[in-house]
Amino acid sequence: MFARSIIRLPTTLSRGFATHTGPLSALPAVLHLKTGQSFHGRSFGSPRSIFGETVFSTSITSYTESMTDPSYRGQILVFTTPLIGNYGVPSNNAPINSQDVGVVLESQGIQCSAIVVADVAEKFSHHSAVESLASWCRRSNIPAITGVDTRAVTRLLRDQGTTLGRLAIGPDACAPAPASEQYWDPAVENLVDQVSTKYPYQLNPTGDIKIAVLDFGAKANILRSLVRRNAAVTVLPWNYDFNAIRDKFDGLFLTNGPGNPSQCMEAVSILRKTLQEWNKPVFGICMGHQIIGMAAGLEAYRMTFGNRGHNQPVLALASAGSIKAGRVYVTSQNHQYALKLSDPFPQGWEPFFINCNDSSVEGIRSTPESGKKVWGVQFHPESAGGPLDTIEMFTDFLDECRMHKAENVKKPVASTIDVASFMVEQPARVQVTA
Repeated sequence: MFARSIIRLPTTLSRGFATHTGPLSALPAVLHLKTGQSFHGRSFGSPRSIFGETVFSTSITSYTESMTDPSYRGQILVFTTPLIGNYGVPSNNAPINSQDVGVVLESQGIQCSAIVVADVAEKFSHHSAVESLASWCRRSNIPAITGVDTRAVTRLLRDQGTTLGRLAIGPDACAPAPASEQYWDPAVENLVDQVSTKYPYQLNPTGDIKIAVLDFGAKANILRSLVRRNAAVTVLPWNYDFNAIRDKFDGLFLTNGPGNPSQCMEAVSILRKTLQEWNKPVFGICMGHQIIGMAAGLEAYRMTFGNRGHNQPVLALASAGSIKAGRVYVTSQNHQYALKLSDPFPQGWEPFFINCNDSSVEGIRSTPESGKKVWGVQFHPESAGGPLDTIEMFTDFLDECRMHKAENVKKPVASTIDVASFMVEQPARVQVTA
């Protein structure tokens, strides 16, 4: 009876279970690795060939968030999950208010150079989907290949490390693999400068706590996590002279970003002065964590294949706010570089988290004796996607900022932030990334 009543529903109230993506391209495609291996498939994105750094992600969901993460700039992203594209792509428009920052995904467009999948979904179904993964890639001029044994690619990358590659499409797929010297290495470029905002801008200006954000390639959910906790956020270019305006703010946040942190020594120098002279709270994530560590005197190094996925376990070595010493937290990560674990640690600093898989440094913090309130974590507490085990670190940071503000409320401070006073030019619209 129940089944019969469903069948008799008016057609205006019914919908299909899935939307077909339309015909996929018949163009051949080949992924060439600098180490000599080639993987053949067919194109389903833009019909153009590109060079990049070949990396893999073990994340099972959130391919749209991964592809729009600025930390993937210059990289050919291999998804280890076999089927990609089954829930399509949502509209990327959102309001700019006390709850959101103008985009649904992690930036205004796709940031990775190309994607590699075992099997692209030919149908997609999700209530918020507006187009297929193939359509999105073509519209965004991003090449993509399907039909590749991504297990074999991943095993190669795990054994030999992140490898330079070329995705050849159409006629280029029939040509010989590039010579070794032809491969382009994105690590030699300042990728942060490509994705950082070019102008300061504000979000949620009526918030009760004023936070400056140095943008090394910020994921939108970092900014969203701040404004949803009622922070008035001012986003600054990665190399902005924060010390010239630091007294206008109650705290400093350093975001994630792509590439080699040694390309950002200008920011390291600026932050070193901040840490020496400024006593307000500072928090950094991913690239921001590395910049804090380098400013404190630690060295950064390139990992073999980095950590990219939603299931990286980290062990807390100290308690602070919502974090409890001895507990293992499951985290979302996307990075190729990490801080070296040195013994002894620089004076006034201590390890905060350690990776349970490879023992790499996952966090540092200033010691209680230093009188500072500074933290850095290599993982992403805001996720998007991934687990939310450590999301309350945003609350911890802003609580410390509010506490510090309350303790110093009698001291004269700037009551408002005039963004125009330290801008070269007002942007036409708010941008999360360049």
